Amino acid sequence: MAEVTPCSRFTDFDINLFLAGKHYRLYEKFGSHLMEHDGVKGTYFAVWAPSAKNVSVVGDFNGWNDTKNVLNVRWDKSGVWEGFIPQVTQGHIYKYKITSHHNDIKTEKADPYARRAEHPPKTASIVWEDAYAWKDKNWMAKRKQNNALDAPHSVYEVHLGSWKRHATEDRFLSYVELAEDLVAYVKKMNFTHVELMPIMEFPYDPSWGYQITGYFAPTSRFGYPEEFKYLVDTLHKNDIGVLLDWVPSHFPEDAHGLGYFDGSCLYEHPDRRKGYHHDWKSLIFNYGRNEVKSFLISNALFWLDQYHADGLRVDAVASMLFLDYSRKDGEWEPNIHGGRENLDAVAFIKEMNEAVYANYPDVQNIAEESTAFPMVSRPTFSGGLGFGMKWMMGWMHDTLDYFSKPPIYRQYHQNDLTFSMTYVFSENFMLPLSHDEVVYGKKSILGRMPGDEWQRFANLRLLYSYMFTHPGGKLLFMGCEFGQQNEWNFSQGLDWHVLDSEYHQGIQHLITDLNGLYQSEPALYEKQFSGDGFEWIAYDDHKNSVLVYIRNGNDPKDQVIIACNMTPTPMVDYGIGVPSKGKLNEIFNSDAKVYNGTGDFKNTSISTKKIAMHGRDFSAQITIPPLGMVAFKYAKNTKTSVVLKKASEVKVSSSESAIKPMSQRKASTASKKAGLARKSTTSSATVLKNKATSNSSIKKT
Repeated sequence: MAEVTPCSRFTDFDINLFLAGKHYRLYEKFGSHLMEHDGVKGTYFAVWAPSAKNVSVVGDFNGWNDTKNVLNVRWDKSGVWEGFIPQVTQGHIYKYKITSHHNDIKTEKADPYARRAEHPPKTASIVWEDAYAWKDKNWMAKRKQNNALDAPHSVYEVHLGSWKRHATEDRFLSYVELAEDLVAYVKKMNFTHVELMPIMEFPYDPSWGYQITGYFAPTSRFGYPEEFKYLVDTLHKNDIGVLLDWVPSHFPEDAHGLGYFDGSCLYEHPDRRKGYHHDWKSLIFNYGRNEVKSFLISNALFWLDQYHADGLRVDAVASMLFLDYSRKDGEWEPNIHGGRENLDAVAFIKEMNEAVYANYPDVQNIAEESTAFPMVSRPTFSGGLGFGMKWMMGWMHDTLDYFSKPPIYRQYHQNDLTFSMTYVFSENFMLPLSHDEVVYGKKSILGRMPGDEWQRFANLRLLYSYMFTHPGGKLLFMGCEFGQQNEWNFSQGLDWHVLDSEYHQGIQHLITDLNGLYQSEPALYEKQFSGDGFEWIAYDDHKNSVLVYIRNGNDPKDQVIIACNMTPTPMVDYGIGVPSKGKLNEIFNSDAKVYNGTGDFKNTSISTKKIAMHGRDFSAQITIPPLGMVAFKYAKNTKTSVVLKKASEVKVSSSESAIKPMSQRKASTASKKAGLARKSTTSSATVLKNKATSNSSIKKT
């Protein structure tokens, strides 16, 4: 094996940009690159190690001998070590052996820019390039429209390792297998996007991928890099966008990772008050170091460029923004203005978002940010952080807390639901029911629902129906869409067997149709981030726990009226104010038999009356099913979506369970067990008068 031949892919301009923190395509320069030099085939290596006095490439091609292939340090004091090693080809395994100026400390590191890594627990990098031929031209041409803020965003959050296990071999599904099974399922469920929990290489399965060591390598757990591209390609060919979880907030201390890379605090902040997370036992990037900013921004653009991602969901933004995040007094130092904001991190986030949108204006960056930090999803030119959307964590916690209460107590907590409308348009919010809400003793979403079996599933249908008609984008973690009973377990597949139950099939059909409703009614998405897109009709009927509101689109004719009944008592002839004269047609009912509801509380065509109510000149009397949501449109504009017409035809199957169409099943007797009032001609006054009695007779679990 020949020694290192002097060679460089860097120009002086590249180095100047790198040192200034403005080089956003470093993956084209650093790392290992197959090439031909002076007529000889081999691999070029480049690594940043400014505190090193010696850097060599060790691997299976030189017997892991650190004296054979010593890289050359550049003359410009950039700290870049580089060189060409002949005859090193695709698939060769390697690391960097670094001797530091600091006490001759020796480290052996994986390549920070490697395109492929060994399967954990092995930790070396692999020389790898692929020539994947993308076939998603149609998607890429229209994704600006599909990813726009006035387009529907219904996101299915997926942990690839536990969505489904191989039926006979009890192993992960590969990227190729997921391209068949997962894509078909997401398409049938009518989601617009998937969000993949981190697929960048990580050493420890229980971290779920949030402790990354290979920022430029899709994890080898599921296959080769080009096979991950095939998965993305297949999703795109089925008109499904791909969001990737991205973790610029911290990284693990594993010996082969970024920590103490060249014997110094190279990527991490040297002050432990700014450079170490006590909660996660991980290191924090030094956002004030230009070369680190170039590394991270290059990484963000890498996944958009090389893997055609449609956006990044940036993890743990709050931990980046605040110097005192999860720290006690005395464990943090204020910024130069005496505040708690990490000014370097704020500047980095803004610069990262500017770079992303400047290069890829047709994607969306989404912040997982849990505080009231202002203007997270506002442009940087107006003082914002520059994200496209932000997770609405307050809505998530308030709503789940409300729905976990027995209905009899909900009249005292109406503000838990209405409060979100006081700030929902302060950001471009996405409503998440994420993986964090179904672990660590929190129970599954279904597991939080109170009451007997019928009520639990009715509550869940109501929760989802409320969520899908509330302003903002939507995100559901895998399993939530069919009412997973148990908490999520990263080491096993979802409980697909529960789909033998009509209750769970009903939830699955509901989500399919809610996705269809959301996408087919412009009023539910065109102004989802604007106050013009929402109007209250009735928010103060605490006694009956009823909410009624209007969603508006660009065309007034698309208006949708939504009514939610948070109790098990049906509301018959319930009066609501309406915008204008006309006839209302029911376009959605969460109590329909197709969802395993009673099917007994339907609305036929309803004529409005010239009777003032709720501050409006016209009103109508509607029926709101028990623990149910019903949606209406004016008859002249009512057009039941194709998806809703075909609800009974949806046949989502898995290797574990085939789902029987709802129309072929016998009506459920669950409503009888729940002791619910049947549809009658009694007035709403009579029904409401008996509400207390009805509530007290409901079985509790």
